[in-house]
Amino acid sequence: MKDKKVYTEVLIGNKDTMQCFQEIMAAYTEYKIVSEQEKTKRRGIESWEKTIISQIEFQRDVMLDHLERTFDERASNFRLLFQTVDQAIKNSDSEQLTLTLNSITEIAKSSPFKDLADLTYVKKSLNDPDHVWDF
Repeated sequence: MKDKKVYTEVLIGNKDTMQCFQEIMAAYTEYKIVSEQEKTKRRGIESWEKTIISQIEFQRDVMLDHLERTFDERASNFRLLFQTVDQAIKNSDSEQLTLTLNSITEIAKSSPFKDLADLTYVKKSLNDPDHVWDF
């Protein structure tokens, strides 16, 4: 195996070559620093992303649970009211029939989405650990 000769005067004798090498090394060092900073930023963004996604999933679950319970309650109320309507018709009780039909109309007018329309209220309620959800 032959050893290669390295001419040292080329490396140290020519200032332009040495300056170029130093600039390359400085640029590479700066690249490594910036690269590490960007990796750190990406890790921070990924952590923030996971936190936000968890918050969104929690809020989604709370809202879906609220809607499910609201619709279950409404269905139960309508079932009971229509049973009362059937009973009022069977008993020929026009006063009870009128009151029950008015109740059905009022419940049908109200929407379970009414409170959800005010997103500020919903967001404030979701962020308040002491908020009591009435179902």
